[in-house]
Amino acid sequence: METTPRPVTGTLVFRDADEGDVPALVALIESAYRGDSSRTGWTTEADLLQGQRTDPEGVREVIGALGSRLLVVEREGEAVACCQLEHRGPAAYFGMFAVRPGLQGGGLGKAVLAEAERTAREAWAAEEMHMTVISVREDLIAWYERRGYRRTGSMTPFPYGDERFGIPQRPDLEFELLVKPLGG
Repeated sequence: METTPRPVTGTLVFRDADEGDVPALVALIESAYRGDSSRTGWTTEADLLQGQRTDPEGVREVIGALGSRLLVVEREGEAVACCQLEHRGPAAYFGMFAVRPGLQGGGLGKAVLAEAERTAREAWAAEEMHMTVISVREDLIAWYERRGYRRTGSMTPFPYGDERFGIPQRPDLEFELLVKPLGG
């Protein structure tokens, strides 16, 4: 069933995740990328990968890692999005980005990305934001390009055989590095 995206309304609260957020964040990330629920949104990877996108241990690792932040985005006390920021010298890495499928397409992702960029600039004086995207995700890469990211052509192999990252449904998956200067 196709639904019309709801525009971003209500106050968004951005905060660092803690241990109590782990179950809700795992469910949010899984719903945005895997299985039938992910098909409600446009970020689904269900045709590329099956199995899990993350697990409680993976989320805990991000929450507890030095130089890492997992931002939870809440509206009316409910987690509606999240993203990881990791300090990597003059750059910040952006990952574990998820928006609840029924809310995709209404500007929430754009708001989260903008806040992540602001946070990286202010907290770490990051000069660039880096991210990796599965290279065959042309629609997703185009979305990032519209927000100032550029393709670098720098590829990293997909971790075939490590089911913590999913079960690939095709043999040509790899990650491409996208970069955006954050300016001042």
